Amino acid sequence: VGTNAALKGVDFRDADTAGQQLVFANTYHLLLHPGSEVIRDAGGIHQFTKRFDKPFITDSGGFQVFSLAYGGVQQELSSQGELKRAGAGQKPLWREDVMGKDAVKVTEEGVTFRSYRDGSKFLLTPESTVQAQKDIGADIIIPLDELPPYHIDRDLLSESVDRSHRWEARSLKEHLKDVKNQAMYCVVHGGIDRELRTKSVQYLTSLPFDGYAIGGSLGNGREELKELLSWMMPLFDEGPRRSKPRHLLGIADEESIRNAVERGIDTLDSCYPTRLGRHGTLLSRRGHVRIKSTKQHSRSFGVKIDDACNCSTCQHYDRAYLWHLFKANEPIAVSLAAIHNIHYMNDLMEDIRQDIMNDKI
Repeated sequence: VGTNAALKGVDFRDADTAGQQLVFANTYHLLLHPGSEVIRDAGGIHQFTKRFDKPFITDSGGFQVFSLAYGGVQQELSSQGELKRAGAGQKPLWREDVMGKDAVKVTEEGVTFRSYRDGSKFLLTPESTVQAQKDIGADIIIPLDELPPYHIDRDLLSESVDRSHRWEARSLKEHLKDVKNQAMYCVVHGGIDRELRTKSVQYLTSLPFDGYAIGGSLGNGREELKELLSWMMPLFDEGPRRSKPRHLLGIADEESIRNAVERGIDTLDSCYPTRLGRHGTLLSRRGHVRIKSTKQHSRSFGVKIDDACNCSTCQHYDRAYLWHLFKANEPIAVSLAAIHNIHYMNDLMEDIRQDIMNDKI
């Protein structure tokens, strides 16, 4: 995930060398800065970032309906659906003097946001988010949808699913006016409700989307996600649905990747590798290496993060030096960790693709 059309602490060239293919950018953030028209005038996101030969995907801004109201996914789960702005005794995750108490408002027309930068209001509609994504010029674009929380009354969830369906149909209509060699994936909703998920699959796959993204609340942990995918993904194997790609939104830890691919997911996105790296957790085939948490790493001379890894970090640095960099709060520590973690995750995906080719999955 490159929220602002940039990976945290890693140049695109380093990520691409590690095997990175699809990069996910956030339309909401790019609308606020630098503005979709700036990216358009630069020649689109590929020209703007000088990443010419690898694909980008942009979301619609719909996730911000959720995050501005509830915070992150884990915050919503732990608060059992309590609105972020209503949390007593908690430090706000935004400047309340800028965002105010009405940071987001959902109507049939679309979503009215307050900018986290200056508090100004703007309306995002199914049509305007497509127009913005046309300006940005990503290879895959997403229609406007609403992400309801895990903890929600079923009637409200049903209303939200229906609203997302109407918004997505409007987005698709706008997209088809000028395709511009972009693919549009629908977003299947319904939480963990079998009836609503099935309804969403049936309706959205009846429309001429180019691929299917699995979104909305995906459960209260890995096991619930695994169960959801186990009964839902076979629905995508029926008829012409089978030939179109399936993308899992926002989930890409190692265990969930394996569970998802085994059940028919093709692509995934997540800030998992770079976020772990920023906090000093390095991925390895023998388990996570928490480089800051124990002094034993201070004398791990000549010990790579992962013996089987050929990333530039592992080729040039040992655990002792990385321990020192993190403890000294050197900015380069974050970059070296992120480069390794991205390389590790791409090695993992390459192994999974090989297992598919060898009929092991």
